[in-house]
Amino acid sequence: MHISQVAAQLYTVREFIKTPAAIAQSMKIIRDIGFQAVQISGMGQIAESEMNRILKDNGLVCCATHEPGEVIRRNPEQIVERLQKLDCSYTAYPYPAGVDFSDIEAVRALARDLDRAGEVLSKAGQVLCYHNHAIEFVKVDGKPLLEHIYDMTNPANLQAEIDTYWVQFGGGNPVKWCERMSGRLPVIHMKDYQFTLENKPTHCEIGAGTLDFAGIVRAAESSGCKWFVIEQDTCSGNPFDSLRQSFEYVKANLVAN
Repeated sequence: MHISQVAAQLYTVREFIKTPAAIAQSMKIIRDIGFQAVQISGMGQIAESEMNRILKDNGLVCCATHEPGEVIRRNPEQIVERLQKLDCSYTAYPYPAGVDFSDIEAVRALARDLDRAGEVLSKAGQVLCYHNHAIEFVKVDGKPLLEHIYDMTNPANLQAEIDTYWVQFGGGNPVKWCERMSGRLPVIHMKDYQFTLENKPTHCEIGAGTLDFAGIVRAAESSGCKWFVIEQDTCSGNPFDSLRQSFEYVKANLVAN
């Protein structure tokens, strides 16, 4: 992994990117931390052309996005157009909102829709990924629903955006899941997992928790990962400070010299 492959997931700073002016200010802070790329998510309304200008002015690129799940399922052509405007090749289905995971037929319907959408993106030279949370680790017929989703879809049409925190939270092994997705893992969400004295799991800066990020990065690289995206859903203080702490840890301990 090289430093140019390390990106900031903008969902981390979602409260600071609600207007174009705030977005511009936040991108400057993120570039000053050392990031060269961002993943667009959780952002307020802004024209793609203006976002491109802000990114270019700050020496940043858009490595990936998250897009509304229903738009991906019902109107993938709209996603193709947006990604083209952002000069971006990767996006992810962010969360299975409204999907009844107790009904395997609903899961099959989701998989069919994602497979069709991914084919549309693939024909445009783009890649649709699936971003997991913990719910996908409920087991049906002896294996996690996440495994069913990947088994039901063509790797050419649906790839993985493994989220390390939610894999751990769901009872999976982040390293093993990175290995399992070999050839199917262009993007990873690097999030650490920490237990508190109140006996509860929580998000934390990379290096402050329990996850084996050296092993995760090795496995992700072996699986062909192109973008290593730092994210923290909740921060105890300023989220830019959390991004900085995580970035500095990654730079000092995980990036190739």
